[in-house]
Amino acid sequence: MTKRQTLRTSAAAIGAFALALLAAPAAAQDDGGGHILTIGLGAQAFPQYPGANSYSIYPMPIFGLRREGRPMPFVAHDQGIGFGLLGSDSIVNFGPAVQLRARRRQDDVGAPVGNVGYTIEAGGFVELFPVRNVRLRGELRQGIGGHRGLVGDLGADFVIRDADTYIFSLGPRARWGDDDFHRAYFGVSPAAALASGLPAYTPRSGFYAVGGMAGLTYKLGRNWGCAPISAMTG
Repeated sequence: MTKRQTLRTSAAAIGAFALALLAAPAAAQDDGGGHILTIGLGAQAFPQYPGANSYSIYPMPIFGLRREGRPMPFVAHDQGIGFGLLGSDSIVNFGPAVQLRARRRQDDVGAPVGNVGYTIEAGGFVELFPVRNVRLRGELRQGIGGHRGLVGDLGADFVIRDADTYIFSLGPRARWGDDDFHRAYFGVSPAAALASGLPAYTPRSGFYAVGGMAGLTYKLGRNWGCAPISAMTG
């Protein structure tokens, strides 16, 4: 199966799994100091590694802190973990962003193409709200361990909200990786080609996935809410 075919196969499945599994409650409480703390835990399903046909379930932590009386901030569930250095009300913002990528074993591939360990991707983001209901965001992260590559995410979201009741978002996504990233997940070295019978392949940097993301955060009561999401990449 080609990489393009694999990505299209992933597109059809990830949306159905995400929407079914991410309706997990998020607890919010007033800490007594003029702030509201939001904590929760959900579940998300996505391919085990870039280009995979199989899916795994991973935890999805939910955390937020805002001043009492301020509306719920918009957070896309596929963005890196981090915070804006200029505050949640800033039209332009930037800050750190971190993501964890699961390992890929050659047994998962079914061919001796090498293992890719767990990767911590650390970097930063820049985002802009050109108008109230539109957010543009870019992330650039360096892999530590694992694939050791440089990766980037580009996204745009159209956001509809009703104060503290709900936040709905919808928008496109594009994911990019450098040479090291592509070689780790899609490449076949001469030694691996000799051992597996596959043709040698040395991919270069470029976009490896495009698609869309939809999300909904809904407040069920004073202290409870849910955050189902649907994602598609292909």
